[in-house]
Amino acid sequence: VQLQASGGGLVQPGGSLRLSCVASGSISNINRMSWYRQASGKQRELVATIISSDGTTTYSDSVKGRFVISRDNAKNTLYLQMSSLEPEDAAVYYCNLVRLDWLSRALPYWGQGTLVTVSS
Repeated sequence: VQLQASGGGLVQPGGSLRLSCVASGSISNINRMSWYRQASGKQRELVATIISSDGTTTYSDSVKGRFVISRDNAKNTLYLQMSSLEPEDAAVYYCNLVRLDWLSRALPYWGQGTLVTVSS
């Protein structure tokens, strides 16, 4: 499985960005896809998750109401629409995919990360 993230960049506080992550390779039996982020000097944190089976989404408290995670199955693409961006949202954003193998073991895969900078 390969994950290619894009869409990061410089945005002013209050602005918006949409991140994309294209999945390719052996992408069957996907359990869930997520966005994580890692700010400079901090640990990687989970931002949002979308469950493959029913489309259920969950968000961290820090982004709830401002970010929306979605997925286009036809394009094998995961999105993160980010609005009302704050300086605290600045980080490298990583997409993550978890698929299940034939023993139902969870196998995680990571994209390369895309940098989001929020500054005036």
